Amino acid sequence: MAGELMRIEDFIDLAKRGKDVHLEIELNKQAVSQKLHPGDTEEEKYEIDMYLLIGNYKFNVEGNMNKVSKVYVYGSAEESLNVSKINKYIANERLKMDYKRLEEVNVKLEEKYF
Repeated sequence: MAGELMRIEDFIDLAKRGKDVHLEIELNKQAVSQKLHPGDTEEEKYEIDMYLLIGNYKFNVEGNMNKVSKVYVYGSAEESLNVSKINKYIANERLKMDYKRLEEVNVKLEEKYF
């Protein structure tokens, strides 16, 4: 079962069909570098430091563990504090939508936010 379940929607579908689905979520901020090539030569290549706010879902479906990760927002490491707060707000609102969809089909979970 683990190899074929790749999206949150797959677990929502299982819960709709009456399966007992439990969820643990771990939230993290992951630093990444994005390489850009604005010109045609190698000398013009540079990197931008970015971050991702990620939800790592651990679904337990009748004793079978499955993991799904979802990026809720990405941003620049150099953004202002105000933009960072806005990005966190956006990520949390997206999480709320996913939590609502999961709770509507009786998936047991503890809500966490960035």
